[in-house]
Amino acid sequence: MKKAIIFMAVIALFALAAQTMMAQDADMSFFLTSKGPGDGANLGGLEGADAHCTALAEAAGVTGKTWRAYLSTTGSGGVNAKDRIGTGPWHNANGVQVASSVADLHSDNNKLSKENSISEKGGMINGRGDDPNRHDILTGTQMDGTAASGSDDTTCSNWTSNGEGSAFVGHHDRQGGGANPTSWNQAHGSRGCSQQDLIGTGGDGYFYCFVTN
Repeated sequence: MKKAIIFMAVIALFALAAQTMMAQDADMSFFLTSKGPGDGANLGGLEGADAHCTALAEAAGVTGKTWRAYLSTTGSGGVNAKDRIGTGPWHNANGVQVASSVADLHSDNNKLSKENSISEKGGMINGRGDDPNRHDILTGTQMDGTAASGSDDTTCSNWTSNGEGSAFVGHHDRQGGGANPTSWNQAHGSRGCSQQDLIGTGGDGYFYCFVTN
């Protein structure tokens, strides 16, 4: 009888833990993709990138939310990444608030880090020193959240190129090389836009996803 009571108590504790985890997952409003589409920086444009965010979130059990990729585009009709993602606050899969607002996200106060910029599944993404390194995160965005001006390609042809071009990338682990090695959204430009080019400089075609509200 005592063994049965203990067994039932253990089952109840596991059920409670599962419910708590599901509640945290349901509140998730920010994640770093656990994988890219696999075609370099050709994400199918902003629409394709947004759809990838949604598909990953729903596969992780988070449904009924509007997800937007943190990506800028340039040229006629260009879009700033910071204008796509709503107003915040945003929480990761563990319930940690990474930023309270757009201004907070683009300040030194944000909580983005290797430990907090986790995937939709709650997993940590490889950073500098890990094998393989995947800390180069596609953004096409300057540190203030805006798209770059000028004629240089900073978005791999607005996320349609898997060959020629380049894109701004950030370091989710806030370390490494480049002009701004500790920047989560503009550390340096990518070597190119192919999958191999992204992998070759420490990335894999990953990007940030936010819930709009």
